[in-house]
Amino acid sequence: MEIQAKRVQARLDNLQRKYEFLTVQKLKGDCHAAPEMKNLKPEKVPVSKPFKLLPLMTDQLQWMPFVNAKLHEPFVKFIYWSIRQLDAGTQHSTMTSTLRRLGEDIFKGVAIKGIQDNSSEHSVENKPKTAVFFKSSSLSLRFLSTLIVLKTVTQADYLAQAFDSLCLDLKTDEGKALFLEYQAVPVILRHLRISSKGLLSNVIDSLLQMTVESPSLQPFLEACSNSLFFRTCSVLLRTPKLDLHILEKLSIILQKLSKI
Repeated sequence: MEIQAKRVQARLDNLQRKYEFLTVQKLKGDCHAAPEMKNLKPEKVPVSKPFKLLPLMTDQLQWMPFVNAKLHEPFVKFIYWSIRQLDAGTQHSTMTSTLRRLGEDIFKGVAIKGIQDNSSEHSVENKPKTAVFFKSSSLSLRFLSTLIVLKTVTQADYLAQAFDSLCLDLKTDEGKALFLEYQAVPVILRHLRISSKGLLSNVIDSLLQMTVESPSLQPFLEACSNSLFFRTCSVLLRTPKLDLHILEKLSIILQKLSKI
């Protein structure tokens, strides 16, 4: 197993050197191609404040059972990209509980009990109104919800179910396309670590599913060709006595990467 680990590490090192070389070449090419850019002052880009919006959206989520189901997906999509905005900056300390609550609601769905009807002799309650997200029959809504769960919750059982759902959805070309559309590689990489030992096999399986021949393969490999991916893999490979199955699966992914 130690020999296998060294082989995988060597392959990773080669890929990282190749990536660094190509990055330098690209930067040189950009410098030659756009000399007129030197005198341009960088524009100030307004920074959004997702940590102000997310608590409001978490509260708004409670009203989704009363909202037309067709509007659920765009709302959840807005939540997802707001959460992803947090990746670009320092996460506000007060966001932890908000994100956890948000992730749990997305996972479980939201139900509101019907209003009690006292007009009849025997009071009855209407059926509760519900809004489902992670358990939705709609692939696109379910996929978005799965990524939100992976970004926000820490409960191992929730995460295990999320990865199971993800792996199933990635067996379809549509699921693979959604993976690329929502730039999911960084979402998965945050779980590719030894502290997620119980989930590690599922995490690798989701990445491995993306390496199956499909129109999404090349864009996926390009999305993995970055310092974050190589650094994450390198840290994982330094783990003593890493499971052989994990090594073999990681080796397959790196082998695919070496061909681009």
